[in-house]
Amino acid sequence: MKTIATKISAILLAGVSMAGLQSCDYLDIEPEKTLPGESVDYTRTEEMYEAVSGCYAAVRTYNMHWILNLLTVIRDGDVWSGRTDDQGDLVTMGNSYIYNSAWWGINETWRNYYQIIRICNSALLSLDEYETHITSEDDMKRCRSYRGEVKIIRSLAYYRLAQFFGNVPILADNYQTDYTPSERNVVYEYLLRDLDYAMTYTPKVRPNQMEHVGAFSGYTAQALAAKVYLQMGNYEKVEELTDGMISSGLFTLYNDYYQLWKIPGRLCDESLAECQVTDFGMGSGDYIGVDQFFNCAGPTISNPNTTLQSTGGWNFVGYFDSFYDWAIDRGETVRATTTFLVGGTETPSGDYVAPAGNANNTNIWNGKWYLPLEQITPGRTEYGCNNNVRILRYADVLLMNAEAKVRLGRNGDEPFNAVRRRAAMPELRNVDVDMILDERRMELCCEWGERYADLVRTGKAAQVLGQKGWSPDKTYFPIPSEQLDLAPELMNPPYTSLER
Repeated sequence: MKTIATKISAILLAGVSMAGLQSCDYLDIEPEKTLPGESVDYTRTEEMYEAVSGCYAAVRTYNMHWILNLLTVIRDGDVWSGRTDDQGDLVTMGNSYIYNSAWWGINETWRNYYQIIRICNSALLSLDEYETHITSEDDMKRCRSYRGEVKIIRSLAYYRLAQFFGNVPILADNYQTDYTPSERNVVYEYLLRDLDYAMTYTPKVRPNQMEHVGAFSGYTAQALAAKVYLQMGNYEKVEELTDGMISSGLFTLYNDYYQLWKIPGRLCDESLAECQVTDFGMGSGDYIGVDQFFNCAGPTISNPNTTLQSTGGWNFVGYFDSFYDWAIDRGETVRATTTFLVGGTETPSGDYVAPAGNANNTNIWNGKWYLPLEQITPGRTEYGCNNNVRILRYADVLLMNAEAKVRLGRNGDEPFNAVRRRAAMPELRNVDVDMILDERRMELCCEWGERYADLVRTGKAAQVLGQKGWSPDKTYFPIPSEQLDLAPELMNPPYTSLER
């Protein structure tokens, strides 16, 4: 069975070209041809996917950096850094919206997403070279499909950049020297072109049905495009795209919300995008993982009845007590049990969650990134080891569909209640936008900044976050000062269209 994973070297925004970069597509083979400029035999069209696998490796290496995990979720009023004794900038940025453009984490976020974009640009050039040697229609179809996968990955990077920074440069090629930004909606227009291509040429199947199992599919592109249109307020397109996914009959909500986030739920029929991890089922040796992504969010977990009896994380990613109380007061049980790791309690898997050892730290952590000790491969000790990172889920599609329908004057009860039924919550009738936003707040909490994005796009951020210091000029993080030193044109007035 083919799968997608590999490792890849880092490239700075202002660094070298990535033309010709390649890597392998098998989890159990060392990466090949990973040096820029190394000769590639483009007549070997059977190796086309090597260019694509390097892009997935970039997602795993750069998008899953632990600081990006934290920066994505700390500004929504429900989640905070979880610690006051480490990475103090996370506290001031998330709790009082005081941003430090010189802080390393903001620069790392900018740099990592442009690294992904550069690698995708290089992969597309490689696929163009392979295409010149293709002689069969089947190979041409594969090439177009692979190109679509790369465009989805590149679109995801641009989408995240727009979430974080608003107006950002479009890097048309890796030799570009003008880093004048484009307006956020122009960036959206650019990435929607990529997603349209992927929806046309990449198979409309679940990721677990792809040739390379777990690869992003045409429906991954469709879900991401719906999210972009939701940000733009184009509810007709949101409804059209999400209706298409629902009517396909391919996707279902995983029946166990708790296990959805654990080993049994990996690449299930709810999954639209995951970053894949593996320890090959072996207790030692090679491991393809996401570095400290899970570890940064974990408290100390112990269980004397498991092979691995204890593992500890860094104790970041904490929920405010106010959000926990809100969830419990609204009757959450299934999602509360999964979402909240409360210090001094036991999980359904029998693991004990150690309470915070410092009064300035959180005592409620993000349970979605928790992996029970019984599910960790014997011999491994890393927190969350061998678990995939969930990026896009069908539950989000259902809630987007419900919101689009309601905003267009139609009834959104069915997709809305499908999500609630899985959570063992009572069904509601004639739901309105505020009810859907509350459902998104619970269902998608601590997932890629969804709550903060919802508050901003609906104009509710000032009301919910204003008392903590948020104002419209704090919507986005500042451009990192290190990047301004490298490219002063980042301060130029942004481009207002793709035609320059």
